Amino acid sequence: MGASAAVHAAMIARATKASGVIVRVTPADFLAILQRVSAPLVILAEGGVFRTHTRYLTSYKGIAFFTKSDEPLLLPQSVETVVAEKIWIPD
Repeated sequence: MGASAAVHAAMIARATKASGVIVRVTPADFLAILQRVSAPLVILAEGGVFRTHTRYLTSYKGIAFFTKSDEPLLLPQSVETVVAEKIWIPD
């Protein structure tokens, strides 16, 4: 492993420790998780250079769930949303 790769791996490890456990799921699974919560909070941010996409983040039972979708998701009415400038998830 080169020095650059080792630095990158260390950065990801630090980011993961800071952010806790983040589970990447499909948009359909994300919507299913929201149905399990009585008053969910969803953080969303639009991004993309060549194509626009929306990133979504929520918490369920202490675990953060993340998804990305090319089309905006139709969120349940019970969802409270916070629009963020950016959502960054370590690879």
